Amino acid sequence: MIIVAKPALLAKLTAKEGQRDALLTVIADLGMRNVSGEPGTEVYVAHKDQNDENVVWFYEMYSDSDALSAHGGSDAMKEFGRATGEYMAGRPDLIFLEPVCAKGLEL
Repeated sequence: MIIVAKPALLAKLTAKEGQRDALLTVIADLGMRNVSGEPGTEVYVAHKDQNDENVVWFYEMYSDSDALSAHGGSDAMKEFGRATGEYMAGRPDLIFLEPVCAKGLEL
């Protein structure tokens, strides 16, 4: 039996000094609304960094590589990028992952 891992990633978003709350407002509204229509986006969670007041981390997991590509290339994500751009200190750092075991998630 061949098991194909679901693609996942960590994304580090660094806000301009003092702009993390504004960035989180866009994420909570537009970002979550956008992914709600993506059936292949299985996990999309934003986290505040407890040690850096300007950093937001995302953990994302997709049903397959096509779903990840569809998410990243969607018009909704382009809109999200424009909406968050004014609050960002630079481009997001993306770390692509291959989950191997989990509690609470179906791999």
